[in-house]
Amino acid sequence: MAGSDPRRVVVAGGTGLVGQPLVRSLLDQGAQVTVLTRNPARAGLPPGARAHGWENLAALLDGADAVINLAGEGIADQRWSLARKAAIRDSRILATRRLVEAMKDCRLPPRALVNASAIGYYGARDQTPVDEADPPGAGFLPEVCRAWEAEAAAASAIGVRVVRIRIGVVLARDGGALPKMALPVRFWLGCKLGSGRQGLSWIHLDDLVAMFLEAAHNPAWEGPFNGTAPAPVDNEAFTDLLARRLHRPLMPVPGAMTAAALKGLLGEMAEALLLQGAFVLPTRAQALGFGFQFPTAISALEDLI
Repeated sequence: MAGSDPRRVVVAGGTGLVGQPLVRSLLDQGAQVTVLTRNPARAGLPPGARAHGWENLAALLDGADAVINLAGEGIADQRWSLARKAAIRDSRILATRRLVEAMKDCRLPPRALVNASAIGYYGARDQTPVDEADPPGAGFLPEVCRAWEAEAAAASAIGVRVVRIRIGVVLARDGGALPKMALPVRFWLGCKLGSGRQGLSWIHLDDLVAMFLEAAHNPAWEGPFNGTAPAPVDNEAFTDLLARRLHRPLMPVPGAMTAAALKGLLGEMAEALLLQGAFVLPTRAQALGFGFQFPTAISALEDLI
C-alpha cells in the first residue's frame, strides 16, 4: 500500500449493495463521509455518515480527498425495454458528468475520483481470458461502459486522479446475484444456463470494498482496474460448486432449453447477462500487490453460504 487513508470522502450511490459496506469501512478508518442521495431524509446511513442531496456539488466536493461514484440504476432489476435501457445508460453517464462538471468549479478539486464501471465493457468473449489491456466489446453494455468511463476520465484534465473499476458479478450474502442464483438450487431446480461454458467473472463483496478503499488512497492506482477475483469460472462450474455447497443435485436440463426459456422470459437481458460472459482477470490490481481474501469461488461460497 501507498499513500494515506482519505480523511474526507464523498460517496455517490452509497446506499446500495456495495455502497453500504463501503461507507461503514470508511467510517471505521476515521473518514468524514458524505453520501449523495436523491432522498437524504430516507438514506438510512450508519452513525457518522452525512446524507446530502445533489445540489451545491462544487462546494461539497471542494477539497475532498476522494469521490467514489457508484451511482446507477440496477442492470438486472427488470426486463430491458427501450425506456429501461435509457435509464440504465443515463443514470450512469449523467451522474458522472454532473460530478465532473462540479469538480471543474471547485477551488481545490478532489484528489481522486474512483468511478464504478463494469466488466460489461468487454462484452461477450470466448474462453480466452481478458484483462485491462483488451479492447471493449460491441453491444449495449460495452457502449454504456465506454461512455460511462469517458465521462469519468474527463476529470483527469483538471488534475484529478481517476480510477475506473470494472465490477464483475458481486457475491454477497444478503443481496446481489448470489441469492438469486442459489434459489433454484435450494429448491432442487438448479442447472447450468445455456451451454454453461460462458465465463462468470465474480468477486466477493468484501474484496470489492477493499479494492475501492485501496483505489481511493493509493496514488499508484490510476486508469482501468478489473474488479474481479483472479479465478473466474464458467457458468457450469460455478453452478456445480453452488450445488455442492447447498448439498443439492443439479438437473440435467439441455442447454438449448434453458437458453430458450431465459430468452423468452428476459429477452435481450438474458443473452447479455446470463447466456454470455467473459473470463476477466484483475491483472493491474495484482501487479500493484492487491491481495484477495477470497481468490477462488469455493472460498467465497464457503464464507457466504
